[in-house]
Amino acid sequence: MATWLITGASRGLGREIAEQALARGDTVAATLRRPEQLDDLADTYGDRLWRERLDVRDSARTEAVLARAFAAHERIDVVVSNAGFGVFGAAEDLTDEQVESAIATNLTGSIQLARRAVPHLRAQGGGVFVQLSSMGGHITFPGFAIYHATKWGLEGYFETLAAEVAPFGIRTVLVEPGMVRTSFYDAAERVPLSGPYLGGPADSPAPRVEDMVGSRSGVAHATIEAALSEDPPLRLLLNSDAYEAVTSTVRERLASLERQRDTAYAADAEYPAPDVV
Repeated sequence: MATWLITGASRGLGREIAEQALARGDTVAATLRRPEQLDDLADTYGDRLWRERLDVRDSARTEAVLARAFAAHERIDVVVSNAGFGVFGAAEDLTDEQVESAIATNLTGSIQLARRAVPHLRAQGGGVFVQLSSMGGHITFPGFAIYHATKWGLEGYFETLAAEVAPFGIRTVLVEPGMVRTSFYDAAERVPLSGPYLGGPADSPAPRVEDMVGSRSGVAHATIEAALSEDPPLRLLLNSDAYEAVTSTVRERLASLERQRDTAYAADAEYPAPDVV
């Protein structure tokens, strides 16, 4: 049986992964801002659920909570970084506070969690770090700029980290779901569009949960299976909408780059400075 540490375990995919891990007989160390939200799981699973209050924007507390979690368990096999939220609206219309809070939670919080988890994983001889990303780490939609900024940032950070920590027996997995039927969209902040953006690309209806193809239980199950596999993938693209959108976008991007080959090579040349008249 495995032991998991899961941030943002109060709802959505974090909660679903915790529930499935506990149901299969595993132990879960769950962190969330309101630990009482898991009282029902504690009543069912008792000591196999360890809880601690954590807001991942507080790096000092993240370090302290991780130290307590690893000390309380003989080994933590998988760390799941799931805490995050969405802010939807035209990029210009977001407030400074919304921009800073989204980056602090979705990007910086995940980076700081990973930085503090790696020494513990290395000390125990390895483990798996799972980062919840999104198909939005490869593609973009108008009105989601700050969310995409955090997910694209995570993709670059964890691809780099994966190479650095592989010699220690630590594997990283970027989980990239499509639109999943969770409470994520209901909880997201929505910023009213200002006049210049009305009727433009950012002025589109919010996604409806009932129209989404992604299954919360399916994504959680696939994540657990990948994390516990002998050879976890660096990227785990999940749901049919994500597969179609990402593969199509990547093909188009590659075709565009190939058309620029001559320009790219020409930029290797040295050009004389223009004559000054």
